[in-house]
Amino acid sequence: MPTMPAPLRLVIFDCDGVLIDSETLCDRVVSRELQQAGWEISPEECHRLFVGLTFADIQRAAEAQLGRSLGPDWVPGIVQRVTEVMAVEAYAMPGAREALEATRDMGLPYRVASNSSRPEMAAKFTHAGLADMLKGRVHSAYDLIPLGKRGKPDPALFLKAAAAEGVPPESCLVIEDSLAGVRGAVAAGMTCLAYIPKGDGKALTQAGGLPFSSLQALPDLIRSYLHGTP
Repeated sequence: MPTMPAPLRLVIFDCDGVLIDSETLCDRVVSRELQQAGWEISPEECHRLFVGLTFADIQRAAEAQLGRSLGPDWVPGIVQRVTEVMAVEAYAMPGAREALEATRDMGLPYRVASNSSRPEMAAKFTHAGLADMLKGRVHSAYDLIPLGKRGKPDPALFLKAAAAEGVPPESCLVIEDSLAGVRGAVAAGMTCLAYIPKGDGKALTQAGGLPFSSLQALPDLIRSYLHGTP
């Protein structure tokens, strides 16, 4: 893998699919909600179309498909239903806690940048047993939306996480698994590792993600960037 343009000073983790095994749970809820609205779409198709996007982006896509408004209560409603599911079904990805602990033990600060809402992340991290490691380190796209900004693939969320730590973008290493996330990280001027456990991940690598296939290998990858020898 290529070296970073500046010394590594911050690791920014995505949430869903990197720290938390939650994407299939979310796909299930979104599929059910959209089917009830009149769009016969499977969980698998939801994943293909919407992975890494905010519910506001999903609502816009659904309204374009259906040709009508889903109303102002659709996003808050689906956030509530997803949060309820995550509170009882979300688990940490194998190797996620070890990656966080290893990053901490290297003396590197770390943060989470996610298109998920804060209630969702609180439910996920609590049930998955990661809340103790992530308190005060979480950034949500829903903090930016009221300010007229957007979540991934816009770079604003990553830049906010970097600014909170006082670290320039070129010193940040982002861990992502979605195309929206990789695009956002690259647009922010950050080095991005693309977690691709299955398939060739062509779209993520073409977007500028540097591929890896095992979270268990992540601590050594981070360590190599820290020491400038990837």
